[in-house]
Amino acid sequence: MWGSVAGVVVLLGLATAGLNQHQATHFNRNVTINGVKVGGLTAKQAFNKVQQSSSSQDVYFDGQQIYAGHSVKVGLTNADQSKFKQALAKQKTLIPTSKAQNFAIQGTNFDTSQLAAMQDAVQQAVATYNQGKSASVDAHAELVNGRIKVIKSVQGTALDEQAMLKQFNNRRFNPTIKLTKQVQTPVKADSQTIKTQKQHLEALNKRHVVLKIQDHEVKLGAKDLVTKATYLHGTYQIDTEKAQQAVAKLNHQYATLGKALKFKTHSGQEITLNNQGTYGWALSAHKLKPALQAAFAKDSSKVINAKDYIYGIGYNENGTGYNNTTNNGIGNTYVEVSKAAQHVWWYRDGKVVFEADVVTGTEQGDNATPTGVYYTLYKQRGATLRGLNDDGSKYSSPVAYWVPFTQQGHGFHDASWRGDWSKTAYLAGGSHGCVNMKVGDAGTAFASMDEGEPVVIY
Repeated sequence: MWGSVAGVVVLLGLATAGLNQHQATHFNRNVTINGVKVGGLTAKQAFNKVQQSSSSQDVYFDGQQIYAGHSVKVGLTNADQSKFKQALAKQKTLIPTSKAQNFAIQGTNFDTSQLAAMQDAVQQAVATYNQGKSASVDAHAELVNGRIKVIKSVQGTALDEQAMLKQFNNRRFNPTIKLTKQVQTPVKADSQTIKTQKQHLEALNKRHVVLKIQDHEVKLGAKDLVTKATYLHGTYQIDTEKAQQAVAKLNHQYATLGKALKFKTHSGQEITLNNQGTYGWALSAHKLKPALQAAFAKDSSKVINAKDYIYGIGYNENGTGYNNTTNNGIGNTYVEVSKAAQHVWWYRDGKVVFEADVVTGTEQGDNATPTGVYYTLYKQRGATLRGLNDDGSKYSSPVAYWVPFTQQGHGFHDASWRGDWSKTAYLAGGSHGCVNMKVGDAGTAFASMDEGEPVVIY
């Protein structure tokens, strides 16, 4: 009995070995190369058979000829035999299979002069067929206000051009190239693609960035700022429209631009300045949103420096005073102008380095010196100030020192023509809005100021 069993085992082993040998050296029965049947043939036999074939280069789509070519030989040379061995290895299975497979093998000497025209014909046929047809719409996952949802696919009737060209490329060496309809297949809601999208959106929803605002670090979560997001073709598309509201809140808490700042005067009195000045900075939602989108799209948290995303108004649109974190954002180096006292104090690092009596703009009419917090735009030695007098006549006044603090022409300058320097001169006989200084004070005042310094006027 044991001898019989052993004999059977030996026979099975020999049969299996023989089958494996056959599978390793012969093509499966429904395999074609360039449309030529090579089932049951060895690589060498298949090479010889296909070498004798030719291609009409005629292209048919849906039974209709779309390109009339001229016949060419497949152009196989002995150097191409290795390609048949590679095809044999690719189609090999442990046991015979009836699965249909076609391998496109281009001969070394194959005439490709018609290839571009044939591809154009395929694309034109697809375009013509697709007229009036509906395109398929892929399913996709969306992150909307912190929640993920899947939008279902829509099956269309239009052909998939890339699939049609791929089919053509697989059959372009066939004796006659016959193409069948390849309708667009949309990505389905239950596909691995959608699962991957959801995983990336879930990861995005957990991310945050740190916004460094001066000495503060503010944590901003994607869950709170991302209005809508998708993950398509390996890339995030992120809408951070809610960042507009977040930036408004941050500006309310930290920014100085357009704020009614509290200020302690030279006498120690604390006053609240108006918010009409141009000094200060604020976060720009327009600038910050792309930075937030890029940061949320990364795999790890990121620190964003708010200084790179601020703005200002007036002469310096990039903002002023961002580095000033004391004195309610004004800092300790500034110019203080008291219209009531008709006096100016120049501070550096919290100490008065110079002070002088001045005459400000006439309070009557439109010549009053504006109040609020401004900033010095630039410094100029030797300038000629031009404008209109109240009676409409023009004036042209040369000055030795000129430091404007508004774009409307208000600034500090010497006024050699002024005779009245009384404390009440500004009420009816002041300047056109500038801060007039005596010739002997103007040079020292000029040296005591730098560009961009706050100018506090009250």
